[in-house]
Amino acid sequence: MARNTTVKADQNAPAITQQLAEFVAGHPSKGWSDAVDREAHRTFANWVGCAIGPAQHETMHAALAAISELSPAPQATLLGRSEKVDIASAALLNGISSHTFDFDDTHLKTIIHPAGPVASAVLALGEHLGSSGRDMMDALVIGIEVSCRVGNAIYPDHYDRGWHITGSTGMLGSAAACSRLLKLDAARTQMALGIAASQPIGLREQFGTMTKPFHPGGAARAGLMSALMARHGYTSSRRALEAPRGLLQVFSDKTDWSEITEGLGETWEIALNTYKPFACGIVIHPSIDGCVQLRNEHQLKADDIRNVSIRVHSLVLELTGKKTPADGLQSKFSVYHSCAVGLIFGRAGEHEYTDDVVNRADVLALRGKVEATVDDSIDEASSDVTIETNDGRTLHVFVEHAIGSVERPMSDEQLKAKFIDQGEPIIGRDKAEQAWSAAMRFAESANAGELLAAAAAS
Repeated sequence: MARNTTVKADQNAPAITQQLAEFVAGHPSKGWSDAVDREAHRTFANWVGCAIGPAQHETMHAALAAISELSPAPQATLLGRSEKVDIASAALLNGISSHTFDFDDTHLKTIIHPAGPVASAVLALGEHLGSSGRDMMDALVIGIEVSCRVGNAIYPDHYDRGWHITGSTGMLGSAAACSRLLKLDAARTQMALGIAASQPIGLREQFGTMTKPFHPGGAARAGLMSALMARHGYTSSRRALEAPRGLLQVFSDKTDWSEITEGLGETWEIALNTYKPFACGIVIHPSIDGCVQLRNEHQLKADDIRNVSIRVHSLVLELTGKKTPADGLQSKFSVYHSCAVGLIFGRAGEHEYTDDVVNRADVLALRGKVEATVDDSIDEASSDVTIETNDGRTLHVFVEHAIGSVERPMSDEQLKAKFIDQGEPIIGRDKAEQAWSAAMRFAESANAGELLAAAAAS
C-alpha cells in the first residue's frame, strides 16, 4: 500500500533549540526580580514538602525495591527516607514521591506541574556536585522556564491528544536545569535538549495509578542523563525541537513559536506558579472550594444534605469523572469523592484520599448524592455548586477561581502549614520546621547539606 508521506509542518520554524540553549547557558545568575526569586523559593519549598510526605507510601516502596536490584551507588539523598542511591535514581524517586499525593505545584496555563521534573533533578545533581544554593535556584528557575514555555507553545492540543504534559515537557526542563548546573556551554546544552527531546514521558491513561507519578520522576531522570551525556560529547540534532519531524511538530498541530521566544529572559513563568490546598487533580479544586465554603457558612453536616449539584467544564469530568473509585489513588480523580470529603471534613488533604476514607460508609453515602453536569460555558477553572438540604433550603455558590489559584494565592503561612502537615509524620515536627526554613532561604546556602539533613529520615 502506498504511503502518504506529506508532512503538514512548518518548514521554516525559528531555531528554537539553539535559542533555548543560549538562554540556559548565558542568562545571568538571579537575572530576575526579587518577586520572581521569592516565588521560586515558594515553589521549591512546596516541592520539598510534597516529596517528603509520600516517602513511605507503597508507591515509593515498590519503586525503591526495583532500583535497589541495580545496586545503585549511594550518591544522593531521598527526601523523607534514610537510603541513598545514585543521582539518576534519586531524581527518579524524588520525582515519583513529589507527585504521588498529587499535591504539587501547578502552572495553570498549561496544567504542568513544573517543579517535579526540574527540582528532582536539580537537587540530586546539585548534592553530588556540591553546588551552591544560588546555583541550584538559578537552575530551577531556568529549567521551569524551558518546560513551561514549551508547554505554552503546544497546549492544549498536545494535552488533548492524551499526553501528560508534566512528563512530556519536563525532561526538557530537567535537561536545561542540569546543563546549567554542569555549566555546559550553549553548544552542549543544545545537544542536551536534543537528547532529551527523544525521551518524552507520560500518558493521561495512567491517571489514578502509580504510573502517573512516574512521569515527573522519569522526566527528571531523562533530563539529567541527557545533560550528562552531552557533557561527555554525545550528540543530537541541532533542531530536535522545531524541525518538521522534531519533538514539537510531532507532539502537536499547535506550535506557537512566539510563546517560546517572546520575552525570553524578561518575563518568567515561575511567577505564575500556583500551589494546591487540595491533594487531587487541579480541575476539581473549584468544586471542593465551593463545597467547603457552603459547609462552613451554613454549618452543614453530611446528614443535612439531600443533593449536591455541580456544573463544570467538560474537562473536569473527562479527567475526574470516576464515580466509584476503588482506592486512594483513583479517588484523586473523582470529583464525586472530592466533593463528599470536602463537605464531611471541611478539607481535602492527603488524609482524605486514603483507601480507608474511600470506603467509609458516610463518604460512600454522600458521594452517591453528588451529581455533576457538563456546562462548557463555565471555565475549566470554575465551578457552580448547589446544595439542597433535607429541611428544604437551596444553597448556592459560584467559584470563579479556587483558593490556591493566581487570583487567590496561598500565603506563606498556608504553604508552611501544608508542608508541616506532610512532613511531621515522616521526619518529625522539629525537622519539618527546619526543612521548611532551609528551603525558603535555599539560595543563601553554601550547598544542600542543611536542607538534606533536615529533610531525610534518620
